[in-house]
Amino acid sequence: MSLLVALALVVTQQTKIDVDTLRESGLRAPVEVRYDRWGVPHIYARNQHDLFFAQGWVAARDRLFQMEMWRRQAEGRLAEVLGADAVDRDRFARLFKYRGDIERDWRTYAPDTKSIAEAFVGGVNAYITRAKRTGTLPPEFALLGFQPEAWPLATPLARVTGLAGTGNASSEVFRAQLVKAFGAQRANELYRPDPFRALDPVAGLELGGIGQSALGGYGATFSDVPYARMEGSNNWVVSGSKTLTGKPILANDPHRIITNPAVRYITHLVAPGWNVIGAGEPASPGVAIGHNERIAFGLTVVGMDQQDLYVAKVQRCGSATCTWYRGAWKPIRVINETIRVRGQSARTVRLEYTAHGPIVAYDSTRTRAFVVRSVHQEPGTAPYLASLSLGRARNWREFESAMARWLMPSENMIYADVDGNIGWIAGGIMPRRSWSGLLPVPGDGRFEWNGFVPGEQLPRAFNPPNGFIATANHNILPPGYRIPLSYEWASRYRIDRVKDVLSQNRRFSIDDFKRLQHDDYSKLAEVLVPPLLAAAHRTGRDDEATFAPLLDWNYRMSRDSRAALLFNAWAPAAYRRMLGAYKLGPAGQRLLNATEYEWLEQEVKQPGRALGADPARARDSLLLLAMDDAVEALTKRFGSDRRKWVWGDVHVARFRHPLSAKYDLPAAPRSGDGSTVNMTAGPEFRQSAGASYREIIDLADFDNSWVTNVPGQSADPRSKHYSDLLPLWANDEYFPLVFTRSRVERETEKVTWLVPR
Repeated sequence: MSLLVALALVVTQQTKIDVDTLRESGLRAPVEVRYDRWGVPHIYARNQHDLFFAQGWVAARDRLFQMEMWRRQAEGRLAEVLGADAVDRDRFARLFKYRGDIERDWRTYAPDTKSIAEAFVGGVNAYITRAKRTGTLPPEFALLGFQPEAWPLATPLARVTGLAGTGNASSEVFRAQLVKAFGAQRANELYRPDPFRALDPVAGLELGGIGQSALGGYGATFSDVPYARMEGSNNWVVSGSKTLTGKPILANDPHRIITNPAVRYITHLVAPGWNVIGAGEPASPGVAIGHNERIAFGLTVVGMDQQDLYVAKVQRCGSATCTWYRGAWKPIRVINETIRVRGQSARTVRLEYTAHGPIVAYDSTRTRAFVVRSVHQEPGTAPYLASLSLGRARNWREFESAMARWLMPSENMIYADVDGNIGWIAGGIMPRRSWSGLLPVPGDGRFEWNGFVPGEQLPRAFNPPNGFIATANHNILPPGYRIPLSYEWASRYRIDRVKDVLSQNRRFSIDDFKRLQHDDYSKLAEVLVPPLLAAAHRTGRDDEATFAPLLDWNYRMSRDSRAALLFNAWAPAAYRRMLGAYKLGPAGQRLLNATEYEWLEQEVKQPGRALGADPARARDSLLLLAMDDAVEALTKRFGSDRRKWVWGDVHVARFRHPLSAKYDLPAAPRSGDGSTVNMTAGPEFRQSAGASYREIIDLADFDNSWVTNVPGQSADPRSKHYSDLLPLWANDEYFPLVFTRSRVERETEKVTWLVPR
């Protein structure tokens, strides 16, 4: 035992902190891991290799089963442990696997990324070996009857966790259906691009037969990935001119599916050249959201259009299948792989590729194939690996350089530094097209990406005169910006509310931003409820008990609100009623499911001719009929006693263990809804997505920064940190993200020394 370790043991023993010393092969020097009382590991290493070895080790100690399932999902090996139901998911994971030059992939990130990944994977594997030897594997492995395997080096390069929400292949299919049913002009009106662009269907391309089956289950496979991004994140940063401290404050609440265990894992990494703290995915090295000694950063999804659906002509060429490409029939590339299936014989799957990417489905009637081209086929698109550059940036220039490496996922990354600067960059890999990308195109070689938008041409801002920057998945294109990044964005209600608050002539505190992150004021209700009440008044129904909760409502989606539940039953009913008046038929079914409230708002303000000779009167009737629908549905579900129709009683977040009800956690009543800053959306009035992690970073005093994570830092049901953060999160509370060595020592609960074997 080294003198350093011995002295540290004396100090920690005097303060009655639990200490253990563990020997591991692969380390070069002792590493100190201080766990604070919220379960956050603060890792102090003498060199970079040991730092990331320890990060992999501690992540595996807290999240091994979660990381194992993530790894199997990425490799297309879930069926080995889950059975036949996972075969299709495994096939698509393998179909979209990165099959390019691995060494080129490594070189696209920070120059030392490969060595960092080697250390990280080494730490993961060291913990796996220890847990198997000591019989301390998490209980889920026994439930499924298997043991984890050693990770290969390439595991951190996996793309599959970023496939959901990458681009607009599904939207292209939907627009194709609308164009086929109503023509391009009407389709543009029904599903309007933002910024507006005329649809450009390709002459001669038959859009009939292009439905969701054209994606071959691709969308369904990745839409329910437990680690998929969910639209609904917020971030903002204010300059010192608008804070009580005179230094910037940065706030971020990235939204994902609410899961048990948590999606995010908080880590503090300290070694020569490193002092960064914050959250990332447990299976990836580094920190993607947080701060170092000089800068802070936080992200929301931009939503760049990073996919295209190609329609390829196919025919048999002897024993091969060929596609028509650039004037000739070209054989498709075929890869046969074996998927082992728990309890059944193995399956051989055929993976097929054209020049544009994987074939996801065939249309045998029209002798064509559907191909998805995705940026994931490009080097440098492993999610979050670019954070290894970001975590070491020390100023705006280095931040810009780091963000030039950030290709996936596409993010609005906001910035603040200790010198008082604030900024924002939209980072990501954006294809350059000669067409809109809004509709499927032929795969004959006429529609090719012309490289990618250079990083320096992506939108950004630095020290804007208004003193703040905010994003909420909305249209972030600056005035006059001509590069088409996307035509689909989140509705404006969240960003409008954030800007309303940040535009106030006042100075903000950390507590102000805690409240704003949990703000449940509905800008949507603000614009929709007055027309509803006016319709009730005009028709003499405003004295009915039905409308009483709305009359003096403050438009807050609070847990104890009856009006919030009534509104959330009425608004989708009003949308369906209004859209139903347009008689769109089967082609409009997705519109019926989309609930585009900005469209509803415009129809309420200016009812269209589709409502008949007296549109205003018809609008009033539809709004009131929707209220009847809502009351009927609520009565059927919750009974006739309207005093029991309370939002927080039904609007809950559930934390069910993926394998066993024995490890389920209590449901948490929630405020907010899908259109508030505290975005708590989900089906059947529940919250299924939202901010599982939040951060508020004080650039005047990093120790005065605050975070929340749910349900806990550990995924092991045997750990005290499996669910200890749930009560804080459920009550809109935070814990301090301690950073300086002195604060970490004050909050230390346990110390683990990892020493070379």
